[in-house]
Order: sequence, then structure tokens, then C-alpha cells
Amino acid sequence: MMKFRFRRQGNDPQREKIKQDLFAFNKTVEHGFPNQPSSLAFDPLLKIMAIGAKSGAVKIYGTPGVEFTGLHKDMATVTQMHFLPGQGRLITLLDDNTLHLWELQQKDGCTHLEETLSFTLPGRPGFDCANSPPSISRVTVILVNAACDVACLGTEGGGVYFLQIPSLKLLEERTLLPDEVLQSIPEEHRCGKALGPVESLQEHPERRGQILIGYSRGLVVWWECETRKVLHLFLGNQQMESIYWERGGKSFISSHSDGGYMVWEASVSSSVTTQASTSTIPYGPFPCKAINKIQWKSSSSGNHFIIFSGGMPRASYGDRHCVTVMQGKNLVTFDFTSRVIDFFTVCPVKTEDGQDDPSALVVLVEEELVVIDLLTPGWPTIPAPYLAPLHSSAITCSYHISNVTLKLWERIISAGEQQNPRLSSARWPIDGGRSLAEEPSQRGLLLTGHEDGTVRFWDASGVALKPLYRVPTAGIFQTDCDHNESLNQSNDEDWPPFRKVGCFDPYSDDPRLGIQKIALCKYSGKMVVAGTAGQVLVMDLSDEKSEHVISVAALDLLQDREGFTWKGHDKLTPRNGSLFFPPGFQTTLLVQCVPPAAVTAVSLHSEWSLVAFGTSHGFGLFDYHRRSPVLARCTLHPNDSLAMEGPLSRVKSLKKSLRQSFRRIRKSRVSGKKRPQTASPASKLQEANAHLAEQPGPHDLEVTPVQRRIEARSADDSLSGVVRCLYFADTFLRDAIHHGPTLWAGTNSGSVFAYALEVPSREKFSERCAEAVLGKEIQLMHRAPVVSIGVLDGRGNPLPEPYEVSRDLAKAPDMQGTHSVLIASEEQFKVFTLPKISAKTKFKLTAHEGCRVRKVALANFPSCASDDYSENCLACLTNLGDIHVFSIPGLRPQVRYDCVRKEDISGIASCVFTKYGQGFYLISPSEFERFSLSAKNITEPVCLVEFERPHDPVPLGTKGAGSPKTNQANGTHITREPDGTQLAPDGYASERMALSPSPLDSPLNSTDTTLDTTGDITVEDVRDILGVTEECEKNIKNSAEEPRSPDILIK
Repeated sequence: MMKFRFRRQGNDPQREKIKQDLFAFNKTVEHGFPNQPSSLAFDPLLKIMAIGAKSGAVKIYGTPGVEFTGLHKDMATVTQMHFLPGQGRLITLLDDNTLHLWELQQKDGCTHLEETLSFTLPGRPGFDCANSPPSISRVTVILVNAACDVACLGTEGGGVYFLQIPSLKLLEERTLLPDEVLQSIPEEHRCGKALGPVESLQEHPERRGQILIGYSRGLVVWWECETRKVLHLFLGNQQMESIYWERGGKSFISSHSDGGYMVWEASVSSSVTTQASTSTIPYGPFPCKAINKIQWKSSSSGNHFIIFSGGMPRASYGDRHCVTVMQGKNLVTFDFTSRVIDFFTVCPVKTEDGQDDPSALVVLVEEELVVIDLLTPGWPTIPAPYLAPLHSSAITCSYHISNVTLKLWERIISAGEQQNPRLSSARWPIDGGRSLAEEPSQRGLLLTGHEDGTVRFWDASGVALKPLYRVPTAGIFQTDCDHNESLNQSNDEDWPPFRKVGCFDPYSDDPRLGIQKIALCKYSGKMVVAGTAGQVLVMDLSDEKSEHVISVAALDLLQDREGFTWKGHDKLTPRNGSLFFPPGFQTTLLVQCVPPAAVTAVSLHSEWSLVAFGTSHGFGLFDYHRRSPVLARCTLHPNDSLAMEGPLSRVKSLKKSLRQSFRRIRKSRVSGKKRPQTASPASKLQEANAHLAEQPGPHDLEVTPVQRRIEARSADDSLSGVVRCLYFADTFLRDAIHHGPTLWAGTNSGSVFAYALEVPSREKFSERCAEAVLGKEIQLMHRAPVVSIGVLDGRGNPLPEPYEVSRDLAKAPDMQGTHSVLIASEEQFKVFTLPKISAKTKFKLTAHEGCRVRKVALANFPSCASDDYSENCLACLTNLGDIHVFSIPGLRPQVRYDCVRKEDISGIASCVFTKYGQGFYLISPSEFERFSLSAKNITEPVCLVEFERPHDPVPLGTKGAGSPKTNQANGTHITREPDGTQLAPDGYASERMALSPSPLDSPLNSTDTTLDTTGDITVEDVRDILGVTEECEKNIKNSAEEPRSPDILIK
């Protein structure tokens, strides 16, 4: 059916200017730990660190707030990275054997990362492309000389090539081939014609131009580049892994595949050394794994440091991932929970006595970055201000709080500091660069719930996502593992002397501990944490440690309904007696849902001392002040037996599946037979409409496209009783004169329940308990799941949070005008007036856009042009990964952006919006992508790194995209032109705009829209339980008369 409307042509320039001042889409920064890291580098002069990943990403970090991100054009693993110290340049090697030069560039007073050149090593001379082995010229190791003008490339074929920096030109005259080295080896030590791959290259610390070349067979060649002579040969008998010079250059150390290391005296008095001065297998005598990398650092104390990775006894500890630090009699085996990628030491650039004196050891493992303080006795761990592993246990839910009060902020930080007394207080050693970003205008908290039952608090105010505090809940229940044991517990007699470091622990003792929902009141310090086994924990923030008994209550959501048997997991058993709680959030009450299904929704109103929670069976309301239940409502449909199996149940009913399939087939056949074969009045009217549409008309007559037909969902669909959202509001439900506390609940079957609450005053809290009376019940015609509910005051603004008005922290809501309730389902948004629940306006997203709602939030968008102007809008993320912003209460579309790839289901499911137009979603198990919809509220790295370069590179290649990165890592960003139009790649935008209708908003106003019900089949059935009988009948009669016959509407 076509609708014709007279509309104003084009977009209003004044409104478009306002929208440009309000909305702008940017992917700003990636929080967390890089996914699948593969290489590590450090610039000791600039104090910046680089991490490469298997995706081809390059990330550079300095002091907190200094971050750069680059991405290679080819999705290849970054196998090696090397800084040119002090120059702001980085050489990367990919597993496709290409080298790339990245440079920090100064633009507009800020520093950006750009890729400038690339290079591929040609095949070995003497071989044509057909006969040359593909691996003979594969680069295995890179050495940047001290002058930073030449890079030495060791290859798998045993050759060493020299590359000019920064032009990346091959210096062919310096190439060292294996044949030239073999001529210098005594005949009895040649062992064939192959030297094996080059495993290590090290330049002499005092004599520039002299390098050690370590071959895998155990041979070490001391080579002088200028004279092209072999100064010395060191003939080892074990497979080589790495070598490292002693600071003075009088000796060097080599590590080997048998788990041992050797110290060699570097002397030119003779030409060949066949025996090392010392040889040690630290964890012998039984067979050990290879020592992959070793470093030798001198110390002013006289005892040098030997640091190496690997070398564990193969039989007993071959599966351990360790880095060993030895100094004199001190030896510690740092034990990590994931594979060691690389490590480096941080040393002063210059010392008075010329010693290395390492201050910190930085270890990159697959799942985290660990920094160890080498100056403090005991070598404790230095807490990281960023790069914390978000996925130390798998993230199961997220929750963001804006505008955190200073008092709550300080109490959380204090509790977090007391949790880790063994951590070092040393300064973060990677502190290069300077952040130029403005100080955050507000404090933001990001809370993450995890599979192991912990809740972690993160400082999300700025660019660096800093860990603040964690709340464990596993200790409240009886589980198989004692969660109070320390990670650092070890016996002095154990050998090797393992010490557990890092916080990555992906293993959960019980999947029922997983956190599903979190709610926190930033004014009262109350927090509610709900889990997989139906546990709802009410916590209080305390500055003192406590030992008390937790109150336990159970709430039966089935209400003794017959015919239902829970087949899922059992509930968690709480511990008996008093439990010890350190300062921080302490559990005071446990409410157990019966059956123990996963909690799907939770809401907290601390001013009324009420907590509401829902599962797949129903929802409950609990008064945590009086420790008494207020309400329990079952939402199950009689045929909803799947809800009784639970998420962890493996019981599947084949008979039920077959029955549902046959019912679906039968229903489709019956509906097909009922279709009219003859021309009906409706079809004749459609033909007339089509004929009229083909007629030429006035130019200002617009045609809106045919809306998609949305089929109503079956009432007996599985899991129809799942409670999707809960919401507290002080609004008008009984009549238009008296307002009061209400509770709203939305379910998977499109049902909305509104309860009027009787909450006693503060003086009578201890005497009376809250009461709940069902006030309204709404059934959406299409039975689409209700995603969110929100009440708007008389001015169309969202209601303030608890305590905000009473403590003069927010403007009081307008109680004079008519309130309205915004109900967002998966298919449409609709605004109803209160208290009569009459439809006011709506937007059918699925019918217009063909997508479904996944996440929604009410957000405030301040204008970047005026501090006094802002608009409250509805932000929506769909199953296609795009974000729509609508005005409220008018529901006029404002902007649309592509944000997440539609294939990234976990990213869409993990998205969380903030109250001021920003958001987060997971781009990997360990990384949050932060984005902004606001033109004013943007959190992105703006930083400066100062460096000096002797000369600039020759511009041989085009410059690639760098940092600040483009918004294409996970979804395509639609850029905005100055006139407000949107551009998208591949002509998609132009095609879409040609088919889309003109904007629905009026030129200057975005608040009022008349409800168009023409041809609308989504009729809501509203039952007013509190109203009089005549008014109920009138409401039902009016709602039944809502659908009208299709017709041509001309306005």
C-alpha cells in the first residue's frame, strides 16, 4: 500500500546544522589487551612500547593516555618489531616475509602513526624463481645497528643481508652468504655444507660494525662488516636459540635447545674457540625444554642478572610457561598462565658506573602483560595502568555508570588498593610521550561481570581503561576450590621456585557462578549482582572489614504452578556461619530465585529499598530493608516447557521439536489455502492505488516505500516468559492526578506489566513493608520481545535516578504535564500517554529498515556549539550492527551509522551505551571498542611524542593509513559531509537514499508527531486493572477499532 503526503522538499538547513552540532560518529579507542599478540618491541630512549598482533595490528603505548594504532594492509601476523631508538620509527616483519617502516608524524601539534615504506627481500642470487626454495630468503631475525642506519637481516638459508635505513634499500655489496662463512670454518667442523638458519644477531656494545651471528647448528661467527672478515669462530655442539653480549663486550652468553646456556670469552687472540668457559643447565639434570631467549644484565651490586624464558624440565613441568630471573643466590621462576611471547628489560639510558642496573622486567604473554619490579626486594609485580586483561575470566555482562560522585570514586579506589598489598609501588616504566587530551569532565565507571563470579571495576573516564577494584562472589558459596588461597603461595623447598604472576585465569570452578546482571546506585553505595543459578546478591559498600552472616531468602517465581518440573542445574549452596569481608562491597543479602534459572533482568531503587529481578519464569520484587518479598509473578505460557530446562541443561526433547516443526508446516499450508483467489475489495483497492501511483503527479508529492509485512509471533513460542527488562518510575498509573512509585516489566512475548507500589515513608520503613498492585497490562499485537521501558515526564525528558532530586543533584521532573511511557520492542518503538495507555506516536523499525532492535538507551546529546543546548534522544543498536538515533518523545529518525559488522554477533550482544552518547562493545574476548555518537563527548587519544631524526626518508612509496585510525576495523563508518549528508562506500548510500523517504522530522521541532495508524496491524491489547469498569470497556473498544481499512491518505 502506498501513502501519499505533501511534504516540504529537502532537508531544512537550520535543523541539519543543529544535528551536526549534536551527533557525530567516531570509533575512538580500543580498551583492553590486544587479541592474539605476536611480537614486542621497546624504545629505551623514548620509553614507548609496541605490540604486534596476528591480525596485522600494531599498537604503540607510552604513558597512560599515549596510544597509537596502525593496521597493515595485509592481514598477516606481525612476527618481529624493532624500534629505531629515539627516532620515532618502527620496523615490522610480517609472516609473509615483508618488512614495513612505521613513523610517528607530527601534525597539527599532535603525533600520529603512519606506515611509510615496505620491502620484500628478493630471492637468493644464483637461483631463479622456479628453482629457489621458498624459505631460503625468509627473514628469521633482524638487528638494527647502534647508528640506526643499517638493519641486518638473518635468513633461513643462512645468509645475512643489509638494509639501508630509512630508505629500505638493499645494500647488495654487504650481503654475507653462507659459502663465505663456510670457507673460514676448519674442515673437521664443517659437518656438511649447510650452516642452518640464522637464529640470532647481536652487535658488539663497544666496537661498532662487529656483529655476532648465531646459527641454529650451534656455530657463532664474530663478523666485522667493514673488512668483511671472520674475527672469531665459536663452535658450539648444541642447537642455538639466542645470544646476548655482556655490557663490556668481553664475553657473551648463548642459550640452547637442551635447556642450558653457555658463557663464551670473546677474544681475538685465537681464531677458533671450541669450548665455552662455563656451561649450565639450570633445571637439569633431566631433559629440559629449550631456552628461547636470554639476556645478561650487569648490576652495580656486583651480581649480574641472567633472565631467560623456557628451560623447564620437560617431563614434570614441560607445560609451564615461565621466565626465570637469576641474580647471585636469588632465583625466581615466574609462572604465567599463557605462553610467553617475548620480554625486555628497562634500564637507565646512562648510569654513573656504566652498569645496566635493570629496573623492570616486562613480559608479554598471550593473554596479558606483566611488569616485574627488579629494584624492590622480592621482585613484586607493578600494577598496569592499561593493557589489563579484561578476559582474565570470560566477560558475561557489562554495565556503565556516568557522573560518578567523588566520594564513591575514592572509596572504590581505596578498597582496590587494599586488595593488593603485595604489589609494587614503583612508577610505571613505560612512560614516554605526553597526553594532550583534556581532563575528563566526569568520572565514568565500567563494570564487567565474569564467568568466575567476579565483578571488576574499571576507570573508563579517559583513554586508558584502568583496573580499580574487583568483587569476588565465589567465596559466598560452597564450591570445589578454595578461592581464598593466594596466588603467590609457595614452599621454600620447592624446585623450581615457581611464583604465580598475572591475573589471567580462564578456568571457572562452576559455571553457575557466572554474573549475568549488575545494578549499582552511585549515591547510596548499594549494588545488586545476579548470576546464572538465580542468585541475587545485595551488597553494601563499607570502608571497614566485616565478619557477618549473610541473610538468605528464597522467592518462588512459579507460585506453585502445577505441571512444571525444573530440569536444569541446581542452585548454589551458600556457606554457613559468619563470613569475612574485606573493605569494599560486602554481601548482606542473598535472594535465591526458584527455580534457579539465570537472571535475565534486574533493577535497583535504593531510595525505596527495593530490588526487582526476572528470569525465564517470571519476576520478583524484594524489600531488602525489611528482608521480605513484595511480589512474585509467573510469566510462563502453558506450552513454555523449554524454559524449564535451563541454559546449562543438555536435555533436548526430540518429540517436542518434531511437533513444533509439523505445526509450523501445517500452519503455513492452512494460511496458504485461506488466501483469496478471486479479486477482493482490498485487492481492487491495491490495484487502484498502483494505477494511481503510475499517474504523473505534482512534484511536491512524495511516495513512501511499501512497509515490510511483519508476521505476528506465536503465543506458545519457547521461552516466551523470559523477562527482558525491569524499570522503576515515579509516575501516574492510577489516575492523572496522583503519581507514585511504579514497577514495569517487559517479557519475551511482548507483554508489559505495570504495578503500582505502596512504599512507606522513611520514618515507617521499619514498620511497614512495601506493597504492589497490578495496575496495567499491555500485550503487543506482534508479541515482539520488549527490550526496554522508560517513562518520560511532562517535558519529554527521562526521569532522574534515585536520590538525584532529593540531594539537589538533578532538576525535578515535570509532574504538571502528561507523562508518557516509551516501550521499545525488537520491532518498533511506541510512546503511550499515562495513565490511560493510549498510543501517542511510534516508529516501526523492522517494517521500515528490515532490522531488529538489540540494545537501546536514552542518552543526552549536548551541542558542541552551545553549552546551554542539549537534546535527549533514543539510541538503538540493531541486529545488523547499525546505530539509529531518534528524538523523544517524537521518535523522529535523526542519524544512522554503521558501527558493528552484522556477522559479529558477540560484539552486538556485548554493546553498552552511556548516558552521554558513547558506547562500548567487544571486538575480541579481551578488547572493548569505544565509540561516540556525540559531537561533543569524545574520548580519544590526543598525544605528543618528541623525537629527533638525523634525516628524513626518501618518499619511495605512498603513505598508508595510520593513527588516528579510521573507523573500519569492525564495521564501516559513514562519513558526514559539511552539509550533513552521509557518504558510504560502493555507492550503497546513494542507492539507499534514493529509496528512503524524506526525513520525518519537522524543520525546527523534534518533539511532536501525530500517530499514523493507517493500515497498522500492530494493535495493543490494554487492560486497566485499577480503572473503573466503564473506562476499561471504553479503552478496549477504542483499541479494537484502531485498524481501519487501507486507503489513500493525502495530508
